[in-house]
Amino acid sequence: MKIKIFEDFYNNRNQDQAVDMAKYMRNLFPFLGLKKPERMLISREFLKDKKKDKDVDWGFIHKCFDMPEREFQYLAIDYMEKVIDLFKADDIFRIEELLVKKSWWDSVDAINKILGHIAMKYPQLKEDTISRWIKSDNIWLVRISIIFQLKYKEKTDTEFLSKAIKYNSGTKEFFIDKAIGWALREYSKTNKEWVRDFIENNQLSKLSIREGSKYI
Repeated sequence: MKIKIFEDFYNNRNQDQAVDMAKYMRNLFPFLGLKKPERMLISREFLKDKKKDKDVDWGFIHKCFDMPEREFQYLAIDYMEKVIDLFKADDIFRIEELLVKKSWWDSVDAINKILGHIAMKYPQLKEDTISRWIKSDNIWLVRISIIFQLKYKEKTDTEFLSKAIKYNSGTKEFFIDKAIGWALREYSKTNKEWVRDFIENNQLSKLSIREGSKYI
């Protein structure tokens, strides 16, 4: 089955940009060479129409994630943002599948924004599912368990954040240490004292401390 938006993406590919974009992502994925402004311009009308969906079109999301070029995964996430209020608690299991498929920081961090919204709407997901990710062997699930509250401000569950950080502070994994620093830095905008006390009383990597201390 042909999907017009896929054809539109292919018809606008830019090989020179594709090489540079793939290189930036360590050549982990092939690219069409569509930078975000171009991608959003091409998909604007499509996403505007899809925003009218009454249910999340998981078929479309999965088709995008099955496509080889990275821009299609971005398209799926752009769509997910448009229908963010349609997600139900049970969708977290499908989102988990996306988080561990073709994983890299670009897709994971973009999906994180959606997950944060869903977990705020359905607080039980923290203990039912996200708490399991804290101890996952998959670094991207661990990263998400640390950063999903980035935009929560005063609603941040510091007990949960503390648990996620403490369990993973000794991994020596860059993307986890970076996530710890990111989460602490963001929360310090709301509660400097809590973050300062946490950093002083826990063993964290130099990277996490440097990132987490920026605003305190």
